[in-house]
Amino acid sequence: MTASKELEADATRLRAHLAQVLAEEGRLVDPAWRKAVETVPRHRFVPGFYLDAEERTQEGLTIWQPVTAERDYDRWLAAAYSDITLITQFDGEEPDWQHAVERYGGAPTSSSTLPSLVVRMWEDADLAQGHGVLEIGTGSGYSTALACERLGSDAVTSIEVDSRRLDQAATTLYSLGHVPDLAVADGLYGYWPCAPYDRIVAACSFRSVPPALIAQTRPGGKILLTLSGWFYGYARVLLTVSGTGTAEGVLLPGTVSFMSARAHAAPAFGNPAHWANALTERGRTARHSPELINAASEKAFHLRFLAQCAIPNAQMITIDDTTHLIDVVSGSVAALTPDDDGWQVRQHGPLPLWDAVEDAIDTWQNAGRPDQSGFGLTITRDGQRVWLGDPSGPSWSLPA
Repeated sequence: MTASKELEADATRLRAHLAQVLAEEGRLVDPAWRKAVETVPRHRFVPGFYLDAEERTQEGLTIWQPVTAERDYDRWLAAAYSDITLITQFDGEEPDWQHAVERYGGAPTSSSTLPSLVVRMWEDADLAQGHGVLEIGTGSGYSTALACERLGSDAVTSIEVDSRRLDQAATTLYSLGHVPDLAVADGLYGYWPCAPYDRIVAACSFRSVPPALIAQTRPGGKILLTLSGWFYGYARVLLTVSGTGTAEGVLLPGTVSFMSARAHAAPAFGNPAHWANALTERGRTARHSPELINAASEKAFHLRFLAQCAIPNAQMITIDDTTHLIDVVSGSVAALTPDDDGWQVRQHGPLPLWDAVEDAIDTWQNAGRPDQSGFGLTITRDGQRVWLGDPSGPSWSLPA
C-alpha cells in the first residue's frame, strides 16, 4: 500500500470512529450530519496546527508544539480526528509549517473548531435542505465542507476576514469538489451580494448582534451566534428575524466560547497600577465575592456573561490577590481585595462598577438562579436588550 493510500485508509477509519463516538455521546444526532462527518476529510484542512505541550515557561506562558504529518504522523492524524479544537494561527501570523517552531504564549486568532461544536452549531441553527446559509468565519474550511456536504455547495456562502486563511481553505474545498461562494469580508457587515439568507451562523463571537446580519436575513429566518465581551463571558443566542428589521430569541444553555470578531476584541487598558492610583476613597465590604464570576466553574461562566452585560465596557484582571475592574470608556475603576470580613471593594469614576455587578447578581438570585436558557435577547431599532424571564423582565443593554 502506498503512503497516500495508507493515509486515506487511516483517515477513513478514524472518521468513522469519530462519528461513532460523537453519536454514542449524543453529540451527533442527525443522520445527515453524521454522514457528513464520516465523509469530510478533516486532515486535509489542517496540514499543521499547535497542541498544548502541557508545560509552562518560567513566566507561566503556555508552550505550544507544532504538529504536522512530517514531524509526527500518528499524533497529527489522531489529533485531526479527535474532538478537540486545533489552533492554526497565533496573533494573526501565518505559520510556515515546514519550519514551524514552538510558541510561547500568544493569542489564538484562527483554529479548526472541535467537530462536535461545529455540528452542534449547524444543528442548533435548524438547517434544512433548501436553506441558503451564510457562514461567518471560514477558518480552516472544515465546517464549510460539512455544510456543503449536507446542503450542497450552491446553498453555502462563507466569509473570512483573513485572506491567507481563506486562500488555504478555498484550495482544499475546491480540491474536494466543494464550490461554495467564498469571500474575504468582515463578519460585522455580513455579505450583501449573496443576501438574503435563511440562516446565518457565526463561528466567531460579537459584543452585540451586527445590524447588517438582521437586514440580510429573510423574515422568519434565523441567526445563530455567540455573544461575548471584554470579560470573556459567552452566551449563544438563536434569533428569529421578523419582517420589520427586529429579532428576538433565547440564549442557549452550555459553555461554548468562540474567538472574538477582531474588531470587537478588548482594547489595551495600560498599567492596572496607574488605574489603582485613583482609588483614594474608603472602601466597603462587598456583598458578593469576585470568585462568583472568575472561578473555573459552569456557574461562574454564566455569571461572567451576566456581569459583562451589567458593565459592558469593563475589563477584569487579577494581580496577586486583587481583582481589578477597568472601564476605558468611562474612566471608571474598581478593585476588590480579600480581608478578614470577606472582600473590600473600592471604586472611582462615574460608574460604580462593582455595584452594577452586585445588582445583576442579586437580580439573578432573586429569580431563582436560572441558567442561560432563562434569558433572552430582543433587538429593536432602539437597541439590544438581554432580558431575564421574559421580554418585560429585568434587562441589560448590549453595547451599540
